[in-house]
Amino acid sequence: MNGEPVHGELVRNELVHGLLDAAVARTPDAPAVRDATGMWTYRELDAYSRAFAHWLRARGAGRGDRLVLQLPTNRRLAAMFYGASRCGVIFVPLNPAMKTFHLRQVVGNADPKLLIGDGTTAPRLRELSGTVHLADTVWDDVEELRAQGAPFEAEPVRPDEVVTLIYTSGSTAAPKAVTCPHTQVTFASRALTQALGYRADDVVLCRFPMSWDYGLYKVLMTCIAGSEIVLADGESDLVLLRRMRETGATVVPVVPSFASMIVSLARRDGTDLPPVRMFTNTGAALPQATTDALRELFPGVRVVRQYGQTEAKRITVMPPEEDRERPGAVGLPLPGTRVLILDDEGRELPAGETGEIVAVGPHVMPGYWNSPEISAKAFRTAPGTGEPCLHTGDYGSLDADGYLYFEGRRDDMFKRKGFRMSTLEIEGAAMDIPGVRAAAALAPTEEHDLALFVESDLAPAAVLKGLAQRLEPAKVPAICRCLTEFPLTQHGKNARQELALLLRGSGN
Repeated sequence: MNGEPVHGELVRNELVHGLLDAAVARTPDAPAVRDATGMWTYRELDAYSRAFAHWLRARGAGRGDRLVLQLPTNRRLAAMFYGASRCGVIFVPLNPAMKTFHLRQVVGNADPKLLIGDGTTAPRLRELSGTVHLADTVWDDVEELRAQGAPFEAEPVRPDEVVTLIYTSGSTAAPKAVTCPHTQVTFASRALTQALGYRADDVVLCRFPMSWDYGLYKVLMTCIAGSEIVLADGESDLVLLRRMRETGATVVPVVPSFASMIVSLARRDGTDLPPVRMFTNTGAALPQATTDALRELFPGVRVVRQYGQTEAKRITVMPPEEDRERPGAVGLPLPGTRVLILDDEGRELPAGETGEIVAVGPHVMPGYWNSPEISAKAFRTAPGTGEPCLHTGDYGSLDADGYLYFEGRRDDMFKRKGFRMSTLEIEGAAMDIPGVRAAAALAPTEEHDLALFVESDLAPAAVLKGLAQRLEPAKVPAICRCLTEFPLTQHGKNARQELALLLRGSGN
């Protein structure tokens, strides 16, 4: 990060706002971003980003300063992202649902120069950090600056400078901020756009907030492809299928809970479904029944499996044209990257053997913000080459053709009755039982034996009987709880912490 700023076309290509500049140069009047209130072209998105950059500069924010925003994901937030990039200001988006307990930790860690909230989030932010700018007031200023049309000359930002901090959910510990420089972010965005085959005529409906990398990177990937993104975070579940139809959505990123909801809505509506050509999945594996239903309801659709962590954005993607091949595989490494499988001594394992998944390449981030000790455990250098690599803490194997098979996190693996097993294996077996809509297994602890939660109208005994038909006796849980609705995290994943509390509260 030291040294003189670098200039030139090559550098602009590695900067986040350079992606927008390139899109404006190609197709200035093409639709860029849409939300519930309207649509902007690339030219309009660019103008708003420059006006917001003026606003930041007028308040003394510059290179390396952190900007914390706890706002809904909409067109304004996308413009703020690009505008912060133009100033060298580090964009720190937080989920509006983040509570004070984690918010206090995050604000203390980020030490922001400026904070922006809305009517709901600003009071919580003020309790922690004094002055907070209200989003509506900020936007009034931005509209005025845009109307004035004053040109904005971007700061001479270096590609290795940080563009955003993405905080993990904090579901099991204090939230950590993944430090994301321009170079890694733009490389990962381009590689993922290429791997998934985004097209200029695509309309990508994104249900996820920009506080999660799954949502944030969609803004960049559509910009690279010159396609349109529909930001649907916060819109009612009941209108989402209609929204997909109205906007002509062709690509829809999903997690299992969202995919199941689409299936339910599509079965209810029956006809006139949107022209979706691809569903992309991450966060957790889709149950096979959900995948089959998506293919049945949306003829010809690709359901693409992926694997990744925010610390390297995405690690593998199943080629879309191979979405029905190699069941269980989560894809090939991103273009320009590698995956290693290492044993406990750091030695590379051959195809077919299970070990830790290690990502190698220019998409690997440099570490966690202000957390050198934690960073040193995960972010290292590859043996032999010295390339940056991420020790994921996940376990899996590669086949002879280089396809990755994910088997679970270190925390998911455990021994019971002399057998090594994974919570993922037990959850997969539970999801195979007709009538089970969601499943989460909790590994044994000193407080409880192996436990399973399912979302189902079945009785616990029926679920356990179904598991006994699918698993070895040692892998059948001792405890089963059936819920009518599953608690989920802000990102739509199973809220394991809440399930553990339910188990504790029930006295097992």
